[in-house]
Amino acid sequence: MAYYREDHYDEDVTNELASHVKEILRLIGEDPEREGLLKTPERVAKALQYLTQGYSQDGEMIIRSAIFDEKYRQMVLVKDIELYSMCEHHMLPFIGKAHVAYIPDGKITGLSKIARVVNTYARRLQVQERLTVQIRDCIQDSIKPLGVAVVIEAMHTCMRIRGVEKTNSITTTSAFSGIFLSSARTRNEFLNLIKE
Repeated sequence: MAYYREDHYDEDVTNELASHVKEILRLIGEDPEREGLLKTPERVAKALQYLTQGYSQDGEMIIRSAIFDEKYRQMVLVKDIELYSMCEHHMLPFIGKAHVAYIPDGKITGLSKIARVVNTYARRLQVQERLTVQIRDCIQDSIKPLGVAVVIEAMHTCMRIRGVEKTNSITTTSAFSGIFLSSARTRNEFLNLIKE
């Protein structure tokens, strides 16, 4: 499982991406040889590798690396997980938070693993709808809980700085499985908890 640090990038990928970025700079009317832009292609290449590192990660492996037997059968909620992703339509960021809950059925996972799963799927070119479902399905498939609930609230820069330019818009998506679908009481408990 790759983790990109400032000092660890695939040099071949960095060089190839940088050459394309240099050409993009030229095509938009910039001089890629001017002082302020000399290192920009390499910086952008490294940033892109970091922002898309989720392609080299496996959410289910992350969850399965920390599964524990536990009789607890109440809701486990990790809320306000910071989320940074890139819209696949414009390659512009969307930024927000994820709220993830599950009700164990004999197995629990480490709390940090839930945040790592969010990062894994967010660090890919995405649409928020797919991201929400991928997080739900990963947890459901990995530990087979009684149910999973995911809500994501995000600000999309593609709507704020281009196109319709709606600066106060927030997009909310949800995905539920198991008891969160069949029990309005359980679903409402989750929704009330994430509002607090």
